[in-house]
Amino acid sequence: MKDCQTQANQLGLILNTLFIADLHLSESRPDITAAFIHFMQQQAIHADALYVLGDLFEVWIGDDEITPLNTQVIQAFKQLTSQQVPVYFIHGNRDFLIGRRFAKATGVILLPEHHVIDLYGQPTLIMHGDSLCTLDVAYQKFRKKSRSWWWQAGILSLPLFIRHKIGQNARQKSQQSNMNKSDNIMDVTESEVITQMEQHQVQTLIHGHTHRPAIHSLEINGQPAKRIVLGDWYEQGSCLKVTPESILLESNPLPSI
Repeated sequence: MKDCQTQANQLGLILNTLFIADLHLSESRPDITAAFIHFMQQQAIHADALYVLGDLFEVWIGDDEITPLNTQVIQAFKQLTSQQVPVYFIHGNRDFLIGRRFAKATGVILLPEHHVIDLYGQPTLIMHGDSLCTLDVAYQKFRKKSRSWWWQAGILSLPLFIRHKIGQNARQKSQQSNMNKSDNIMDVTESEVITQMEQHQVQTLIHGHTHRPAIHSLEINGQPAKRIVLGDWYEQGSCLKVTPESILLESNPLPSI
């Protein structure tokens, strides 16, 4: 990215990298889908790169499911990547079954769950963020199981209609369970944040998952550090825009449909 930055500066171009998460795209929310398509066509097209940090979909039961929504989203990504805008994706807790078939169809690059990027000279750790919520012991147990190759292989071997039922049941149980959880359990554990940032030797962390957009100041290895939390897209289109000079959390209203 440094070479691109130097070349862009010489040409007088505006540099910006975009981060989004927690869109939870579904057939029941066409307003979010419309906002996403508009974002891809009007904003992301001008970016150096786009990072999607998980929970793009409300639920993803496998790359073999073909729906109007999935097709529309795949086409939007393909249109963007065909214009030489690199797009990177980290799985969330709703779409961890997105796989190579989706990546091939869209041109999106799948990243590991914890990944360090060079963000205009600043080493930056990016992730979905659910792994930071260590106080939610029950969820962490499920997370560990659901990320295993054998569990995913078993789920993906089932017929689509069974996977639909499993997904619906899991979503209902999750909603009921979350209603009984305190705010601190649903949020990140500060000690885990520090541990991850120290292990990856970074002063900046970007993640989603908690739906609590903010820029938090903290101290890592005796130096000032930042934890940037992306917002969700339930009520507005949330986006983090980073340039060599600035960090801006933006919120764009959803269209009326």
